[in-house]
Amino acid sequence: MKQLYSINKKFAFRLTMVLISGILLLSMSSAALADGRGGPQQFRDTRYNLNRSYPAHGRVYRALPHSHYRTVYGGHRYYYSGGVWYRPYGSYFSVVLPPVGLFVPFLPPYYATVWVGGVPYYYANQVYYVHRGDGYVVVPPPKEEVSQTPPAADDLFIYPRQGQSEQQQADDRYACHRWAVEQTGFDPTQPTNVAQRGNRADYQRAMAACLDGRGYTVK
Repeated sequence: MKQLYSINKKFAFRLTMVLISGILLLSMSSAALADGRGGPQQFRDTRYNLNRSYPAHGRVYRALPHSHYRTVYGGHRYYYSGGVWYRPYGSYFSVVLPPVGLFVPFLPPYYATVWVGGVPYYYANQVYYVHRGDGYVVVPPPKEEVSQTPPAADDLFIYPRQGQSEQQQADDRYACHRWAVEQTGFDPTQPTNVAQRGNRADYQRAMAACLDGRGYTVK
């Protein structure tokens, strides 16, 4: 009887130690995840020659970066910092891809400008943005051919008179393109077999007037 009791005590002790070890291991794993450790740590974005590193999607952190932007979309909170999007899960924050349609008032500090159908897209960390209103909106990856070379402006030669940045030039050209299409009914980015109200000459005159008003010399 004493021998059986001794065996049971040893078994109970070993079982307790196994349980304690499991709890400690789980706690250490949770802490590692909460501190951004465990699994792939970084994603190296080499698309369009950006060559920038970001926290890998799925990484979990206890706290957000000190400087961040907060927004709500689809009933969920999202946080944005340095081109990285976070979403809260319980008391932690996970690195995620933002949903299409989410708005942000500014672009990431590092991005690539690409052109799709004559329209500038801005790319960073596997996310595409287009200019809209007073900011930028997340859009699906373009299905059309992407070019890093700005399209010819229909034989218009455009020079920034006020030292506008590349981003500002792209935004102004797109805004003037939209305005010229609205004014003339002609869109040079559409296939030639699409019926349009205006003609290329009217569109060019409208583009030149709009760009001149925004501080560009157009010839």
